[in-house]
Amino acid sequence: MSENRNTAVQTSVAEGRGRTDAARAEGHADERDCGGPVAPLWWVWLAAWPVTAVFVLSNAATPLYVLWQRDIGFSKGTLTVIFAFYIIGLLGSLLVSGVVSDRVGRKPVLLPALGLALAACLIFATATGVAALLVARLFTGIAVGAVVSAGMAAVTDVAGPGRKRIAALLASCAMVFGAGLGPLLSGVLSEVAPGPTATVFVVEAGLLVTAVLAVLRMPVRRPEAHGKGAWVRVPGVPRGNGRQLALGIAVFAPGITATSFVLSLGPSLLSGLLDTDSRIVAGAMAFVMFLAATGVQFAVQRLSRRTILTAGAVSTMLSMVTLIVAVHSSSVAVLVASALLAGAGQGMGQLGGLSLLNAGVPPRRLAEANAALNVGGYVPAGVLPVSVGYLSDAVGLTDGATVFGTVLLGVALVGGLFVRATRRGVTDPA
Repeated sequence: MSENRNTAVQTSVAEGRGRTDAARAEGHADERDCGGPVAPLWWVWLAAWPVTAVFVLSNAATPLYVLWQRDIGFSKGTLTVIFAFYIIGLLGSLLVSGVVSDRVGRKPVLLPALGLALAACLIFATATGVAALLVARLFTGIAVGAVVSAGMAAVTDVAGPGRKRIAALLASCAMVFGAGLGPLLSGVLSEVAPGPTATVFVVEAGLLVTAVLAVLRMPVRRPEAHGKGAWVRVPGVPRGNGRQLALGIAVFAPGITATSFVLSLGPSLLSGLLDTDSRIVAGAMAFVMFLAATGVQFAVQRLSRRTILTAGAVSTMLSMVTLIVAVHSSSVAVLVASALLAGAGQGMGQLGGLSLLNAGVPPRRLAEANAALNVGGYVPAGVLPVSVGYLSDAVGLTDGATVFGTVLLGVALVGGLFVRATRRGVTDPA
């Protein structure tokens, strides 16, 4: 009996040692995929800074469009086309940046993207026509496409395999906080500083220079193994991760489409409701929208992914209901509530989607997976607001916003029902 017990103990110890060795080997493999040993936590925060800096640029032009419309002269339809050039650049970038980043490394993608962002600052600051605005927005979109794929994956690489939850949270919050900070800075500086359409881009250029320095020092290495297949392709995920991607897109896409509408046509709505062209007010509304997107992610981070995604879909639906009420009642307070709900919807959809991908996709394919999530989100975010912009020129902003709100309400409802009908892979903590 004693010998049997001793044999059982020895077997258990050996199995435990084997599992430990296997886990250690897996950890070393993850370290090789992620670019080296785990970095200090402060480096994880700093790795998210380039994402924030580029997203400051992404929406910095929003409060300035009323000035360019006055000085250059173009319609709401043209305004949404300018916005759409950003989407075109972003989607084109996503077709290549994720794959290239996974194969040659994060830095070779991020550094050229930051260079394009600096060029966009120069063009914005000196723009005298629609063509210049189109080029600047195109360059901005390309830079953003690179940071949402390579930049967000770099945050996960620096965090290491044991801190995927905090990596998803910081990468997602870096994106939405930068997206909100840009229009706030632009609105304030354009009102109180000389050069209303130039000063903010000088400040933003300084922020981008610090982001370049952060990327140069970032503790990530080039991947040791190169993937197979075309370098330019519609980004996707490994076999078996399609459900996670679809769930993320189902909620993230309606959420970011709602915030895109507020960014592109929100100043026009405020002008109609408030009879004011204050850039500070327009910038502040965008800022609080993305501040809500940032804060809600910290609030819900410990909930299950399924709960986060469901709440994101509900928030986007409520945002569309309040948008319709706002434009028919001419209520600024209800419009701001709609913006806050839209921000919360995007934030939760984004966090849930990134968390699903971080948990299930290997590091060597993570940048491409991030690109796939954003392609799924930004396609409707580009198409619907542009369509509504032209529709509003024909039938009026109130009816155009009503049609948009009704359509997106239905899309968000379908996304929420899809999440509730799915249990596998979305019930673990984010």
